[in-house]
Amino acid sequence: MSVQPKLRPKERPRRPAAARTLGILSRKRSLYTTGRLVAAARVRGHRALVIDTLRCTLGLEKDRASLYFAGAPLPPLDVVIPRIGASITAYGLSVVNQLDMMGVPVLNNSIPIARSRDKLRCLQLLARFGVDIPRTVMTHDRTEIPGALERIGGLPAILKLIQGTQGVGVMIAHSLEEIDGILNTMKDLGQEILLQEFIHESKGRDVRALVIGDRVVAAMRRQARAGEFRSNLHRGGEGKPVTLRPDYAEAAVRATRIMGLELAGVDMLETKSGPKVMEVNSSPGFEGLERATGLDIAGMIVEHAVQFAEARATGWSRQRLI
Repeated sequence: MSVQPKLRPKERPRRPAAARTLGILSRKRSLYTTGRLVAAARVRGHRALVIDTLRCTLGLEKDRASLYFAGAPLPPLDVVIPRIGASITAYGLSVVNQLDMMGVPVLNNSIPIARSRDKLRCLQLLARFGVDIPRTVMTHDRTEIPGALERIGGLPAILKLIQGTQGVGVMIAHSLEEIDGILNTMKDLGQEILLQEFIHESKGRDVRALVIGDRVVAAMRRQARAGEFRSNLHRGGEGKPVTLRPDYAEAAVRATRIMGLELAGVDMLETKSGPKVMEVNSSPGFEGLERATGLDIAGMIVEHAVQFAEARATGWSRQRLI
């Protein structure tokens, strides 16, 4: 993979055929991603409404669904871009479902979001459709741990919470005692844990590819800081732009299609045998990616959302694998 030249963001005002009203489902306007989406919509002549997910009230009666935001009926929206944080997944999915019932196009719908948020379900679907992933096991029976470790290549091993984001809930264990201690703690918290193969050749690196529609629009290689195995930028990792090889781009797009998403961040490990997909993120942040690549990713997302809404208005729907 070669390093891309750094580019400056290009945000030139554009005259759309018709101005649209975009809803951005997000807790705070001050978040980088939310603010960038608002700015990108406005520079293209669209109106952007930030909708705090937890201030939405859902109403149901026979043959009718309604949604109130901050005590008032939600104004008409042409399309919604959901930015649902992991801590409010359940309520966020209810809001997305409600919008769908009301006939509002939503860029990522509730079922695909739920699939991607459950790490085990995500990996099950990727494996089912032939995408290469790190070897993974899950068991409730502690006596099965030694055998499970053999099946993923032994120690060290990666332990992951089924629900987690930005590297939270991802641990490394170098002994059975460490694994036992982690499992005891997680059991007390009512959390399920996956055991996953440690890819030695990755050396604390991974690749984040951003998929919009049916193509990768930007990618970066993330390198963990010294003494850390997690490459997440929120954990102090460093990101540099890369041009993906065709097999990496294909794996990222295929993983996104399997989940049923229109917008996704796909995390992959680089191995001698090709990409191994670790995770598919349905609400990917892109601050680090914009800074690393110099690309106007917010603008790309807004333009795709508008095209998606226009296509939906004609009755189009993307063919789903499942």
